[in-house]
Amino acid sequence: MAEESPDSAYHSNGSSLEEEGERMEDEEQERLLSYWQSVGRGHQVDVPREMAEPIQQLTRNNNPQERQSIPFTLIQRKEKLGDLLYEKRQYGKAKWACIKMKGKQYEQSICLGFMKLMRYICEQNSSGLYLGITIPIVTIVHTNESQSEMTQSVTVAYYLPEVLQDEPPHPFDSDIIIEEWPSTIVYSRSFRGITNEDSIMREINLLAAILESPELCLQDTFIIAGYTNPAAANRHNEIWFLQRP
Repeated sequence: MAEESPDSAYHSNGSSLEEEGERMEDEEQERLLSYWQSVGRGHQVDVPREMAEPIQQLTRNNNPQERQSIPFTLIQRKEKLGDLLYEKRQYGKAKWACIKMKGKQYEQSICLGFMKLMRYICEQNSSGLYLGITIPIVTIVHTNESQSEMTQSVTVAYYLPEVLQDEPPHPFDSDIIIEEWPSTIVYSRSFRGITNEDSIMREINLLAAILESPELCLQDTFIIAGYTNPAAANRHNEIWFLQRP
Protein backbone atom coordinates (compact mmCIF):
# COMPACT_ATOMS: atom_id res chain seq x y z
CA MET A 1 0.00 0.00 0.00
CA ALA A 2 1.43 3.40 -1.04
CA GLU A 3 2.44 5.69 1.79
CA GLU A 4 0.67 9.08 1.87
CA SER A 5 3.07 11.93 1.19
CA PRO A 6 3.35 14.78 3.70
CA ASP A 7 2.03 17.17 1.04
CA SER A 8 -1.10 15.13 0.35
CA ALA A 9 -1.70 14.71 4.08
CA TYR A 10 -1.44 18.49 4.52
CA HIS A 11 -3.92 19.17 1.71
CA SER A 12 -6.27 16.50 3.01
CA ASN A 13 -6.17 17.98 6.50
CA GLY A 14 -6.62 21.50 5.15
CA SER A 15 -9.69 20.42 3.19
CA SER A 16 -11.12 18.72 6.28
CA LEU A 17 -10.69 21.89 8.33
CA GLU A 18 -12.27 23.94 5.58
CA GLU A 19 -15.23 21.56 5.35
CA GLU A 20 -15.62 21.60 9.13
CA GLY A 21 -15.60 25.40 9.08
CA GLU A 22 -18.27 25.46 6.37
CA ARG A 23 -20.39 22.96 8.29
CA MET A 24 -20.20 25.08 11.47
CA GLU A 25 -21.05 28.17 9.43
CA ASP A 26 -24.12 26.47 7.96
CA GLU A 27 -25.21 25.30 11.42
CA GLU A 28 -24.90 28.84 12.79
CA GLN A 29 -26.96 30.19 9.89
CA GLU A 30 -29.67 27.58 10.51
CA ARG A 31 -29.74 28.29 14.24
CA LEU A 32 -30.08 32.05 13.75
CA LEU A 33 -32.67 31.66 11.00
CA SER A 34 -34.70 29.26 13.15
CA TYR A 35 -34.61 31.75 16.05
CA TRP A 36 -35.77 34.64 13.85
CA GLN A 37 -38.47 32.47 12.30
CA SER A 38 -39.84 31.63 15.75
CA VAL A 39 -39.82 35.33 16.67
CA GLY A 40 -41.48 36.14 13.36
CA ARG A 41 -44.30 33.66 14.01
CA GLY A 42 -45.02 35.53 17.22
CA HIS A 43 -45.58 38.66 15.14
CA GLN A 44 -47.43 36.77 12.37
CA VAL A 45 -44.48 37.36 10.03
CA ASP A 46 -42.89 34.75 7.76
CA VAL A 47 -39.08 34.98 7.78
CA PRO A 48 -37.91 33.51 4.43
CA ARG A 49 -34.78 31.40 3.99
CA GLU A 50 -33.15 34.18 1.94
CA MET A 51 -32.83 36.12 5.22
CA ALA A 52 -30.37 33.55 6.65
CA GLU A 53 -27.22 35.27 5.38
CA PRO A 54 -28.23 38.88 6.28
CA ILE A 55 -29.30 37.72 9.75
CA GLN A 56 -25.96 35.97 10.28
CA GLN A 57 -23.99 38.98 9.03
CA LEU A 58 -25.95 41.44 11.14
CA THR A 59 -25.56 39.23 14.22
CA ARG A 60 -21.78 38.96 13.76
CA ASN A 61 -21.46 42.73 13.34
CA ASN A 62 -23.80 43.52 16.23
CA ASN A 63 -21.05 44.85 18.49
CA PRO A 64 -22.46 47.74 20.58
CA GLN A 65 -19.13 49.58 20.27
CA GLU A 66 -19.38 49.54 16.47
CA ARG A 67 -22.91 50.92 16.21
CA GLN A 68 -23.01 54.53 15.06
CA SER A 69 -25.48 56.69 16.97
CA ILE A 70 -27.40 59.29 15.01
CA PRO A 71 -25.85 62.66 15.96
CA PHE A 72 -28.01 65.32 17.60
CA THR A 73 -27.68 68.47 19.67
CA LEU A 74 -29.27 68.37 23.12
CA ILE A 75 -31.31 71.53 23.70
CA GLN A 76 -33.05 70.77 27.00
CA ARG A 77 -33.58 68.02 29.57
CA LYS A 78 -36.82 68.15 31.54
CA GLU A 79 -36.65 66.34 34.88
CA LYS A 80 -38.96 65.88 37.86
CA LEU A 81 -37.72 64.61 41.22
CA GLY A 82 -34.59 63.27 39.55
CA ASP A 83 -36.46 61.36 36.84
CA LEU A 84 -35.97 62.34 33.20
CA LEU A 85 -39.34 63.23 31.67
CA TYR A 86 -38.15 64.08 28.17
CA GLU A 87 -35.34 65.60 26.10
CA LYS A 88 -35.58 68.32 23.49
CA ARG A 89 -33.09 67.61 20.68
CA GLN A 90 -32.16 68.91 17.26
CA TYR A 91 -31.31 66.45 14.50
CA GLY A 92 -29.51 67.79 11.44
CA LYS A 93 -30.43 67.39 7.79
CA ALA A 94 -29.53 63.84 6.69
CA LYS A 95 -30.22 61.03 4.24
CA TRP A 96 -32.21 57.97 5.27
CA ALA A 97 -33.10 54.69 3.55
CA CYS A 98 -36.89 54.43 3.92
CA ILE A 99 -39.54 51.85 3.19
CA LYS A 100 -43.30 52.30 3.51
CA MET A 101 -45.20 49.34 4.94
CA LYS A 102 -48.88 48.61 5.51
CA GLY A 103 -49.35 45.38 7.45
CA LYS A 104 -52.42 44.27 9.38
CA GLN A 105 -50.57 45.04 12.62
CA TYR A 106 -47.80 47.47 13.54
CA GLU A 107 -45.51 44.60 14.61
CA GLN A 108 -45.88 42.99 11.19
CA SER A 109 -45.01 46.22 9.43
CA ILE A 110 -41.84 46.93 11.41
CA CYS A 111 -40.60 43.33 11.16
CA LEU A 112 -41.12 43.16 7.39
CA GLY A 113 -39.65 46.65 6.92
CA PHE A 114 -36.66 45.85 9.11
CA MET A 115 -35.96 42.65 7.15
CA LYS A 116 -35.90 44.57 3.87
CA LEU A 117 -33.55 47.18 5.35
CA MET A 118 -31.33 44.37 6.71
CA ARG A 119 -30.82 43.05 3.20
CA TYR A 120 -29.91 46.56 2.01
CA ILE A 121 -27.44 46.98 4.88
CA CYS A 122 -25.97 43.51 4.30
CA GLU A 123 -24.47 43.96 0.81
CA GLN A 124 -27.67 44.05 -1.29
CA ASN A 125 -26.76 47.52 -2.51
CA SER A 126 -24.75 49.07 -5.35
CA SER A 127 -21.52 49.15 -3.29
CA GLY A 128 -21.73 45.41 -2.51
CA LEU A 129 -20.53 46.23 1.01
CA TYR A 130 -21.85 45.79 4.55
CA LEU A 131 -22.97 49.32 5.41
CA GLY A 132 -22.90 49.12 9.21
CA ILE A 133 -25.56 49.56 11.87
CA THR A 134 -26.77 52.98 12.96
CA ILE A 135 -29.11 53.48 15.89
CA PRO A 136 -31.89 54.08 16.36
CA ILE A 137 -33.87 52.51 13.51
CA VAL A 138 -36.95 54.70 13.36
CA THR A 139 -40.57 54.16 12.38
CA ILE A 140 -42.86 57.02 11.38
CA VAL A 141 -46.42 56.40 12.54
CA HIS A 142 -49.62 58.36 11.97
CA THR A 143 -52.76 58.76 14.06
CA ASN A 144 -56.18 60.22 13.48
CA GLU A 145 -56.73 63.86 14.52
CA SER A 146 -57.98 62.95 17.99
CA GLN A 147 -54.89 60.77 18.60
CA SER A 148 -57.17 57.88 19.58
CA GLU A 149 -55.89 55.31 17.07
CA MET A 150 -53.07 54.65 14.63
CA THR A 151 -53.35 54.30 10.88
CA GLN A 152 -51.95 51.11 9.29
CA SER A 153 -49.37 52.83 7.08
CA VAL A 154 -45.89 53.25 8.61
CA THR A 155 -42.42 54.14 7.30
CA VAL A 156 -39.38 52.24 8.60
CA ALA A 157 -36.12 54.19 8.15
CA TYR A 158 -32.37 53.61 8.49
CA TYR A 159 -29.98 56.54 8.98
CA LEU A 160 -27.09 56.23 6.54
CA PRO A 161 -23.66 56.28 8.23
CA GLU A 162 -21.73 59.57 8.05
CA VAL A 163 -19.27 58.25 5.42
CA LEU A 164 -22.19 57.39 3.10
CA GLN A 165 -24.24 60.57 3.52
CA ASP A 166 -22.85 62.28 0.40
CA GLU A 167 -23.20 59.25 -1.88
CA PRO A 168 -25.60 56.64 -0.46
CA PRO A 169 -25.37 53.18 -2.09
CA HIS A 170 -28.34 52.44 -4.35
CA PRO A 171 -30.73 49.79 -2.95
CA PHE A 172 -31.40 46.72 -5.09
CA ASP A 173 -34.91 46.61 -3.58
CA SER A 174 -37.04 49.17 -5.46
CA ASP A 175 -39.31 49.52 -2.40
CA ILE A 176 -36.45 51.22 -0.50
CA ILE A 177 -36.18 54.95 -1.22
CA ILE A 178 -33.30 57.24 -0.19
CA GLU A 179 -34.79 60.42 1.29
CA GLU A 180 -33.19 63.58 2.65
CA TRP A 181 -34.90 64.71 5.84
CA PRO A 182 -34.65 68.35 6.92
CA SER A 183 -33.21 69.48 10.24
CA THR A 184 -35.84 68.73 12.90
CA ILE A 185 -36.43 69.49 16.58
CA VAL A 186 -37.89 66.53 18.49
CA TYR A 187 -39.18 65.93 22.01
CA SER A 188 -38.03 62.46 23.05
CA ARG A 189 -39.19 60.22 25.89
CA SER A 190 -37.71 56.77 26.61
CA PHE A 191 -39.73 53.60 27.24
CA ARG A 192 -39.01 49.86 27.30
CA GLY A 193 -40.78 46.73 26.12
CA ILE A 194 -42.70 45.71 23.02
CA THR A 195 -44.03 48.26 20.57
CA ASN A 196 -47.57 47.75 19.33
CA GLU A 197 -50.62 49.93 18.71
CA ASP A 198 -51.59 49.99 22.41
CA SER A 199 -48.15 50.76 23.84
CA ILE A 200 -47.48 53.46 21.22
CA MET A 201 -50.81 55.22 21.82
CA ARG A 202 -50.14 55.08 25.56
CA GLU A 203 -46.71 56.69 25.11
CA ILE A 204 -48.11 59.37 22.78
CA ASN A 205 -50.77 60.33 25.32
CA LEU A 206 -48.24 60.27 28.17
CA LEU A 207 -45.77 62.60 26.45
CA ALA A 208 -48.58 64.91 25.29
CA ALA A 209 -49.67 65.27 28.94
CA ILE A 210 -46.11 66.07 30.08
CA LEU A 211 -45.22 68.67 27.44
CA GLU A 212 -45.94 72.29 28.31
CA SER A 213 -46.98 73.16 24.73
CA PRO A 214 -47.82 69.96 22.80
CA GLU A 215 -49.64 72.10 20.21
CA LEU A 216 -46.23 73.22 18.93
CA CYS A 217 -45.71 69.68 17.62
CA LEU A 218 -47.31 67.79 14.74
CA GLN A 219 -50.56 66.27 16.00
CA ASP A 220 -50.84 63.24 13.71
CA THR A 221 -47.24 62.20 12.95
CA PHE A 222 -44.85 60.62 15.46
CA ILE A 223 -41.65 58.58 15.44
CA ILE A 224 -40.83 55.39 17.32
CA ALA A 225 -37.04 55.10 17.72
CA GLY A 226 -35.80 51.55 18.33
CA TYR A 227 -32.36 50.95 19.84
CA THR A 228 -32.67 47.14 19.89
CA ASN A 229 -33.82 44.83 17.09
CA PRO A 230 -37.47 43.72 16.85
CA ALA A 231 -36.49 40.22 18.06
CA ALA A 232 -35.42 41.55 21.49
CA ALA A 233 -37.82 40.95 24.38
CA ASN A 234 -37.09 44.03 26.49
CA ARG A 235 -36.53 46.66 23.83
CA HIS A 236 -35.16 50.14 24.43
CA ASN A 237 -37.41 52.59 22.58
CA GLU A 238 -38.22 56.29 22.44
CA ILE A 239 -41.31 58.17 21.35
CA TRP A 240 -40.51 61.35 19.39
CA PHE A 241 -42.82 64.33 18.93
CA LEU A 242 -41.81 66.50 15.94
CA GLN A 243 -41.85 70.26 16.37
CA ARG A 244 -43.73 72.03 13.61
CA PRO A 245 -41.41 73.64 11.01
